Amino acid sequence: MGFKDPSYLERQSAATDAKKALLEKFRAKAAADDPAAAERQAARQAASLAREAREAARKAAKAAREAELAEQAARGREAAEQAAREAAAQAEREAAEKAKRELAEEAERKAARDARYAARKARKK
Repeated sequence: MGFKDPSYLERQSAATDAKKALLEKFRAKAAADDPAAAERQAARQAASLAREAREAARKAAKAAREAELAEQAARGREAAEQAAREAAAQAEREAAEKAKRELAEEAERKAARDARYAARKARKK
């Protein structure tokens, strides 16, 4: 190898130096007050704020819907419990009426049986 042929390490360090120089040049350019860049940054920030506001509105609407659904479910449970209570009360009333009818029918059968018995005794005398 001659003095004109750079070694691998020399080529690598030259590439690293070139990359550093490009990076410094980019940073210097970006640091300058570029009105277009500032405008783009402001637009991005405004879009981000609008997106966050829409997301907050969606969350609030979802929470309101969930609260409404929970309220409807509670009303439905309450109505079902009331219907169950009314059905139980109706069944109890029907059972009481049935028992009363059965007692009345039993009394009628007993009265008819007693009348037949009395008629049979009266015929024998």
